[in-house]
Amino acid sequence: MSLAPRVVLVHRTTEYEELVARHGTHGQAAFFLSSRGRDIEEVAERHRRDQRALTEVTSAIPLTWRRTRVERADLDRFLFAPEDVVVVVGQDGLVANVAKYLAGQPVLGIDTDPGRNPGVLVRHRPADAAGLLASAQSGSGTCDELTMVEAVADDTQRLVALNEIYLGAAGHRTARYRLGLEDDGGVVEAQASSGVIVGTGTGATGWLRSVWQERGGGGGRLRLPSPTEERLLWFVREAWPSPATGTSLVAGELAADNRLRLTVESERLVAFGDGMETDAVELTWGQTVRVGVCRDRLRLLD
Repeated sequence: MSLAPRVVLVHRTTEYEELVARHGTHGQAAFFLSSRGRDIEEVAERHRRDQRALTEVTSAIPLTWRRTRVERADLDRFLFAPEDVVVVVGQDGLVANVAKYLAGQPVLGIDTDPGRNPGVLVRHRPADAAGLLASAQSGSGTCDELTMVEAVADDTQRLVALNEIYLGAAGHRTARYRLGLEDDGGVVEAQASSGVIVGTGTGATGWLRSVWQERGGGGGRLRLPSPTEERLLWFVREAWPSPATGTSLVAGELAADNRLRLTVESERLVAFGDGMETDAVELTWGQTVRVGVCRDRLRLLD
């Protein structure tokens, strides 16, 4: 006997909830904001919209289905099951936060604040949930299979991200390492920089695009990938030229069969994905990490 589908509602604590938790009461939070020229009603209204969306989506789940909720901060401790349908209620970034913990489960993104969120990954409204859940269960719904990026260290640590992976020093210190491409005939360069970013086509709407624009579109030779394209872009941030370090390998692209190889020459470097610094891979002297297109995809319901 097969299990009924389980809907996993993914959400995050709202700004209003964080303020009340910090200051104790609504009134104290209101006083704190007013002393800084802000009105708590704006924050409270966004909280109410978020709660209404959660309620509407919850009521759309068939009565025979199982259901559970998980907050963003608890994702790294939550176990997703193969039969899960994942419903992300919130911002685009929340879809990226959950992507690394999935293994092919369909994801439905619900926008709680249309007009404020870009809606790249949270493409639907709460009223659409019932129909989309039914199509996800029947298999009649269509999905975009979004490319992800992975970093694999020589000690088997593995990190997956939907937007980008950052490799560098924790804080604002200089990262020291040796960098090269696996298909580049063994050419390797010692570098000192603010770190390396490797991003996907989904990430091309965020941090990756910002770096790409600063570099003049990669000098005209680097085209931003599409979200479903098996191609990544990588950039070295603020590479420092010195007698011992170079700046010739600072940007490029990675096809599906190529990898960027980084060997640590610092006491401690970290790698984290999609801004989740609390869930980082730690690397030390002599360790090597390979970064490239991930074999897994994020299945995002259209």
